[in-house]
This record gives sequence, C-alpha cells and structure tokens, in this order.
Amino acid sequence: MAWWDLVRNRALLLCRRAPSWRNLALRCSAARKKPGLERNSSTEASNNQSSEELSGRGIVVGCYDNPDSEGGYELSEAGQRLDSSVEGRLSQLLAVSGGRVKRGDTRLLYDVTTDHTHVAVVGVGPRYPDNGLEDVDMKRQNVRCAAAAGTKALQQARVEHLLLDDLGDAEASAEGSSLSLFSCDKLKAERKRKKIPATSLWSADPKATADWAKGWAVAQAQNFARELMDTPSNLMTPTMFVEAVSAALGSIRGSVEGSLEVIPRPLSWLESQKMGAFLSVAKGSVEVPWLLEVRYRWREGREDRPLVLVGKGVTFDTGGISIKPAAGMAAMRGDMGGAACVAATVMGVAQQQVDTSVVGLIPLCENMPSGSAVKPGDVVRAMNGKTIEVDNTDAEGRLLLADALSYAHSFNPQAILDLATLTGAMDVALGSGAAGTFTNCHRLWDQLHKAGHVTGDRLWRMPLYEQYSKQIQCRLADVNNIGSRGRSAGACTAAAFLKEFVSHQCWAHLDIAGVMEGHGEWPFLEKGMSGRPTRTLIKFIEDWTPIHSN
Repeated sequence: MAWWDLVRNRALLLCRRAPSWRNLALRCSAARKKPGLERNSSTEASNNQSSEELSGRGIVVGCYDNPDSEGGYELSEAGQRLDSSVEGRLSQLLAVSGGRVKRGDTRLLYDVTTDHTHVAVVGVGPRYPDNGLEDVDMKRQNVRCAAAAGTKALQQARVEHLLLDDLGDAEASAEGSSLSLFSCDKLKAERKRKKIPATSLWSADPKATADWAKGWAVAQAQNFARELMDTPSNLMTPTMFVEAVSAALGSIRGSVEGSLEVIPRPLSWLESQKMGAFLSVAKGSVEVPWLLEVRYRWREGREDRPLVLVGKGVTFDTGGISIKPAAGMAAMRGDMGGAACVAATVMGVAQQQVDTSVVGLIPLCENMPSGSAVKPGDVVRAMNGKTIEVDNTDAEGRLLLADALSYAHSFNPQAILDLATLTGAMDVALGSGAAGTFTNCHRLWDQLHKAGHVTGDRLWRMPLYEQYSKQIQCRLADVNNIGSRGRSAGACTAAAFLKEFVSHQCWAHLDIAGVMEGHGEWPFLEKGMSGRPTRTLIKFIEDWTPIHSN
C-alpha cells in the first residue's frame, strides 16, 4: 500500500469518528490512486490527466546572453537545431517578439513547428557567469531557474507533453523542472489540482540522459520531503509519518542493490534506552512517540562504518506549556523538517546506489500542552546520563536530539550530522538564504560547503565558541535547555547544548529553521515547505571522503 493511501485511509477513519471531518475525508477519498509523490515523480507517468484536460506538445530551449552576437544573444545548441529544422523561423519569431530573453524569463512562441504547438524560449544568462558573492555555482543555478521557468510556462499553457533542452547541464535542468512541477494539492478537489504534463529530455545523448535521470530522482527526493512537511499535522502524526516513510522506502527496496531497512522503535524501546529527554516532550500528547531508524547499506553483507543522520521529528509544535502565539502556529506542521529531509536523503542515496552506508535516526512526537506535559523548571535525565533543566518547553527539539545524538554513537559512525528546524534566531540571522551549520570539524565543513555550492542549496558556517557553552550552565542540573542571556545568540547556545551530547570528533549540526519554507526566491521553489537541504545532503554523501582525524 502506498504511503498516501495510508494517510487517506486514516482520514476516512477519523471521518467515521467525527462527523465534522466528513468533507475533508471525501476530498481525500477522491485523491488519485497514485500517491502525491508518484504523481510528481516520474517524467512519463506523472501525467495522469485526460487528453481533454491537457493538449498539445511543448518544447523548452535556451537563450544565452552574448554581447558579441547580433542582438546580444544566441540560442542554445538545442535551440539552434530546432531553428535549423524550421529554416530559421524560430530566430525570426524571437527577433520580432523582442529579441533577447532576460535571465529567468520565458517567451512563448506559437506556430514554430508542426511537431510542437508551443515553444518556450528561456533566458539562461551568460554561458559562463561570475559566481560573485553568491557562494553557489551560478551556471548550474541559472540552468535550474531557466528550466523551471520554461516548465511552468508550458504547464500554465496546459500542454500535455513537454520536451526540455538540457541547457548545458542535464542534471540541473531536470532538477529545476521536477522541483517546479511539485504541488501539494492532494487534499483539493480534482478540478482544482494542477495538471502535470509528461516531461522528458530532448536529447539522445547517453550521458545527458543518465544525468537527467539522476537529477530528476534527486529532485523527487526533495519533493518527498516537501510532501511530508506540508501535509497537515492531523494527517501526519508520528505514527502516520512512520507509515508514510515505511511505505515510500518499501516501494523502492526491490530496486536497491544493497540493503534498505526500516525499523520503528516503539515507546517501550525508548523507555528501555532511558531516553528521558525525548520522552519528556512526548508525554504532553496523546500521540505515541517513535524513533524511526532507517538503514541503507550499499552492498549486502558489507560491514562498514556509516554516516549517521539525525532529524528532529516534532510533527506539530505548539510550544507546550510555554505556548507559542496563535499567529503562524499552523506552519508548525513543518517542524519535522529535519526528519523529512533525513528520510528523503536516505531515499535519494539508496536510489543512486551511493557507495557509502547511511543510518537515519528520526525521533518523532508532538509538543502539546496538557496536564501531563513537561513544565518550565522541570529537570529530566538524558540517555547519556546528563540532567537538563527545562526552562522553556518551546525549546523542545534539542531534547529530542540530545537522546538521538547519544544513540547515534552506538553505530561507530564515520560522522554524525543532525538537522532541525531548531531556532527562530537562525531565521533572523540568515533567513532563507542558507542553512546555518555548526561543526567541530573543519574538513567536515569543507565537504558540506562544497556540496551546497554545487547544488545551489547553501550552507553557512556558524560559531561554536566556548562562551556559548558557558551560557547553558545552570544551578539545578548539568545544563539548561536555553541560554542564560535569553534570545541573545539563541542559535549558537542551542548548538552548544547539542554539543554536550556529542563526543564524536566529526559532527555537524544544521539549523534549518530559516530554510523550512520557500518564499519564491528561486523559480523552482514556490511558496510552501521547501524540503531543504535534501539535495545538498545527497550530494555530500555521494562525494563523501572519509576523515580519519580532525
């Protein structure tokens, strides 16, 4: 059973329990037979609309800035081939319609060829752009933006089949196209959902075809994280998250050369491991907590040290007794962004048959106020024996991570990375420009930074100064879950807190609070939950070089 079918069935069950849910359940039951992920995941199978709803064939070709050419621009190689096949008609129409297409813009042309009803000419910018201060590979980023702009233009024109120029980088072109087609609209009525055209690469080159397939798969992994994050919290409880990830990973297990295991650790196991910090958060909710363990071993029977990823999985965060303001609280369905990205990363790594073993640890619970909830001033004991004074119950994510990080050491890992939508302070500091990264290992940072540069999903290094560790010391316990100076350096004191539960010499903490949601910064990421930095993590693991000493 696919993961979305599990969520839909749970909605129907809730409908039977509460009549007020009936309209939502009816909309859920009208959802496509394929899950939302599959609806966005296959270049050919993604179009399950009838020909009455979508029609025509569209093609996307590129236009580069070139001051040395007539008009200041030139068509991409694919565009030149198309232009040659129609005896220059494409160039003529482009010239009379305004000539140069600016970077990121799209111009739709009609009646160019008999084979295609629409031709979208997209501005890619210069062939060899200056990266400047952007800290990303702008050539690849421009390709993603151009592919996304052309794809969306033809989608809005309701074409049924879409062919895409590789724009000089088939992998980046596929990423931009796939990410731009994503829409979390599975709960809407059928007539209100976006129609997805069948999309494929316009090239017969074997390398370009392989790069396209890779880029599409990696983007779909990020789309899976977006789907998990944007699903309403009543349809994505801790148990439902376990079911969704188990179903999604189970669906690809047969195609994975190595082994792929999904191990849900129940409440009894958490209690046996004495994960008191994690459980102190979970006890305020009626939803049972889980620690979801996903293991990818790239070759069956091979015993190698894995990379361990830990993702915060608070499926809804009210703040607990230290309750959040009502405004904006609905977005806290995405407070399991770290968990979603870890699950999606393992999926992407397994599909790419990456030759590095990976373990994902995902602590899952809700943070709710109730008579049984942890209270400000309570002291709890973590798995590693350290005591924690909980002065703010809305600083709960670090309590989950404390126990999961302690458990991570049991795998004798090469490195440990944790991801969490942890602090509003990080959003204030960096916004959605980059994920803040704290690490005790310079060489680990070098590899992470390089991966972010290539994928365009940036990371920015933040400090782990000793003074921040001093600010989390307290009178009643070993550490406090908030800094002594309140909001000052809140992201840094949160990282210093996590450092208390890490003895490994190769560890990084990614605070992804600022990148949790997209705000339309790039054409390939519309507003909504972003699934960042899934592609960066997949690239990091793909290019991983073991670090033997710090």
